[in-house]
Amino acid sequence: MPSSSVNLNRLAAFAAVVESGSFTAAAEKLGLTKAMVSQHVSRLEKELAISLLTRTTRKVLPTETGAAFYADCARVLQDLEAAVARVGGGAEVPSGTLRLTAAEDYGAAVVVPAIAGFLDKYPAMKVELVATDQVIDLVAGRFDLAIRTGWLRESSLRATRLGDFDQIVAAAPSYLKKFGTPKQPDDLPKHRWIAITLLRSPLTWAFTHKTGRAQTVRVAAAVTTNSTASLRAFMREGVGVSVLPQYMLDADMREGRLVRLLPDFSLPRGGVHAVYPNARYTSAKVRAFLDFFRNYLTRGTDAAARRLLKSRPAPGRRIDG
Repeated sequence: MPSSSVNLNRLAAFAAVVESGSFTAAAEKLGLTKAMVSQHVSRLEKELAISLLTRTTRKVLPTETGAAFYADCARVLQDLEAAVARVGGGAEVPSGTLRLTAAEDYGAAVVVPAIAGFLDKYPAMKVELVATDQVIDLVAGRFDLAIRTGWLRESSLRATRLGDFDQIVAAAPSYLKKFGTPKQPDDLPKHRWIAITLLRSPLTWAFTHKTGRAQTVRVAAAVTTNSTASLRAFMREGVGVSVLPQYMLDADMREGRLVRLLPDFSLPRGGVHAVYPNARYTSAKVRAFLDFFRNYLTRGTDAAARRLLKSRPAPGRRIDG
């Protein structure tokens, strides 16, 4: 029969292998030898009398049972880390590894420079950044927090609003020379639109004129993509018109590669949030990073970040991850 008492080191080794995709990477992450990690996982499988991993020459993947067991392990390990942080005596001193995720565009433009400064201030800290435009389960993935942009839905996670950003309609000069420049939102359906499928409603846009007049238009997509980097590349190549956050367009507009359209109209502003599990206690490393990141935006050490911070931080609230 499977043992009811499982060594937590074995759970940590198993979780690290699932997250890393290999025994070698897991060993580097844990500071152990590959043989030791393999031994921990093998003993865990023996104790549970079940196969948790499928091993191939290229990658290690969890079995169906292993994937379900990993989700439970992640919660156990996260609760354990929180418990240690609460009673460790050094609750105000950040330590260990900060595991966070951010969108690829915002991550590269703002989060990466902030992390560099954070590591300068806390050289003993380690950081794992997962850059992805997909929404990740923070608890199952054992993430400490996520920096997310856009609009959030209600859920059991918590968020702190750090600021907001403008959305800009733009196109390349080559496109405008060939197809003309839209003067009103009503002109947009006549143009070639590049749609980003990451949005809930990529073809419907609500504009507000500087006088306060509201106007909603629906466009038809000539090109679709699931990547903001690809969307910007399409725009720069003169493929069509689209919308991106201002922090992604500033350099292109400044250097003439893209032109801002409809300057008298604005779109709803997107928010910048720090999202984290709804635990009673927030770890010192998360608090330290949030304080540093908020100050980083306030100081304006990055030109894009300066334009992002246009609202004061709001209290944490329940949101959807």
